[in-house]
Amino acid sequence: MSGDGVGSTTRSAGPQGPGLRREAIGLREVLFQSITAMAPAAAIAASIPSGAAFAGGSLPLSVLIALVACLFTASCVAELARRMPAAGSVSTYAAQGLHPAVGFLVGWGYVFVEALVPPLLLLQLGFTTAGTLHDEWTSYPGDLWWPWSLAGAVIIALAGYFGVRASARFGTVLGIFEVLVFLVFAVLLITRAGGDNTLTVFGTSHTAPGFEGIGGVFAGSVYTVLAFAGFEAAAPLAEETKDPRRTMHRAVLGAALSIGLVYVITTYAMAVYFGPDKFAGFGGAGAASWDGVARASFGLFWVLVFLAVVNSTVANANACATVSTRTAFALGRIGVFPRAFARVHPVRRSPVAGVAVQFVVAVAAMLGLGFAYDPVTAFLLLATVIVTVIIGVYIVANLACAGYFLRRARAELRPVRHLVFPVLGIVAFVPALLTAAGIPVFDFVSELSSPVSYAGPVVGVWLALGVVVLIVLARRHPDRLAETARVHLDDDVPVTHPPQSGAPQS
Repeated sequence: MSGDGVGSTTRSAGPQGPGLRREAIGLREVLFQSITAMAPAAAIAASIPSGAAFAGGSLPLSVLIALVACLFTASCVAELARRMPAAGSVSTYAAQGLHPAVGFLVGWGYVFVEALVPPLLLLQLGFTTAGTLHDEWTSYPGDLWWPWSLAGAVIIALAGYFGVRASARFGTVLGIFEVLVFLVFAVLLITRAGGDNTLTVFGTSHTAPGFEGIGGVFAGSVYTVLAFAGFEAAAPLAEETKDPRRTMHRAVLGAALSIGLVYVITTYAMAVYFGPDKFAGFGGAGAASWDGVARASFGLFWVLVFLAVVNSTVANANACATVSTRTAFALGRIGVFPRAFARVHPVRRSPVAGVAVQFVVAVAAMLGLGFAYDPVTAFLLLATVIVTVIIGVYIVANLACAGYFLRRARAELRPVRHLVFPVLGIVAFVPALLTAAGIPVFDFVSELSSPVSYAGPVVGVWLALGVVVLIVLARRHPDRLAETARVHLDDDVPVTHPPQSGAPQS
């Protein structure tokens, strides 16, 4: 890396004890790590249709705009992942591009929300399976959701325990299945639509009443942006991947682009089949849903749609459990998290302490919130917490990209890719952040009601606790804090850190 005239150069000893399994997986598995983290089937069936209330039959245009917007941030993350292949991923990027203190806080928040994604998806697995079984056989209790959620938690824990090869290949199989089911369904819908196929859905003539024109399309895109969350999930697997610099870059961008195109195709297919001018009412229950259309028009194909959505919940939970355990491993390795998180299985090289903690957190959050409220309300509460933090992480990643190339790699700076794209990425995600947090800056944003409104205080308390830990680290262990910027695959290359008060100089 080129010098920027600030900071000191330190060289640290390698990590003590065995680390993660190096070069265990390739591009295919890493690509599907990001794809399954985006949960395409669940996003197509549940998340994206929420934008129809604003964009109506012009929702395909909203999805296309969201794809372009997300590619700006995906490009920034991919650029950083290529230069800093590290299990710490976004934490390392922020530490290098901005400051180790920012890197710690990003890692603190990222571990928190990624650990909450598995219970979120396990709740969806439970209530989706229970509700479908009840609809088919009324003798099955519609509120008996928790056995399915527990079964999913055990499967994910076992996949994590058996190591990155097992969990990544498991995710690959699940990801291929869910994408294929919805692509086949999209082809059937387009074929059945026949003469009703029209490119006018990529214009503004079919927006919902009260949200006419480009304003409705923009509102729809803000809700659709949330379906892209997870494209960066390949990055924490960098230290276990073959040719990580090249593979990480291709996986992050490839996941965002490929699944974005799947979103465009499937949304177009349903819009022209269902009818663009009545599509504003799509996305509820019954006939106005993917499951309802499959039941009404394609016979038993609804079973495949149901299995794809259930499959998507398990795959997403598995991918995000991998992210949380690897990020916790990276932070435990340098001592800013308990060292136990850096403990790996002597044979499988999986972070067993992280896997065990992830399992306990998933089961406790899932059952605790699911029984305290109900599984759907618990799902909404967790989803709001997760999306609020993850979008904040994306905004910081954009800033880190600009900071890294301005401060550390000026010779490699490309103004459009490293300055313009980060600004556009931030612009794209700020409205989504306000929407997720329920801050009614725009007329299409609804204020959150309790208990979902508790998400803000929960995030605030966790970040405040992180600031306290940060202050303690800065005073007692500034060297550990500086290590958040370290790329462990580059142990033989000096790493430049910004100056810190009290940090040892070499």
